[in-house]
Amino acid sequence: MSERFFLYDDTVETKTRFVSFMGDNQRFDLAVIQSDRYYGKQLVLDIQSNRFAIIGEDDLKEPGYIEHAFNLNEENAEELREFLFEII
Repeated sequence: MSERFFLYDDTVETKTRFVSFMGDNQRFDLAVIQSDRYYGKQLVLDIQSNRFAIIGEDDLKEPGYIEHAFNLNEENAEELREFLFEII
């Protein structure tokens, strides 16, 4: 077996917010992770669906981004988008 080649192997300080809220049709259980990585964007994990995305304000304005990243219909994506605009 050859020696493992790492592209990087860093440990960084993070701030993690766990939040759960009920939309009109769906419950959202999220972990929102802030670090000095990803150019100021945040790592958003949807614990219920096992999906995640690196999200900044520009991504929230991108049509269809939240729908695709979290596999949501337009209505549920808009609820998530509105919440994320408040915290990102």
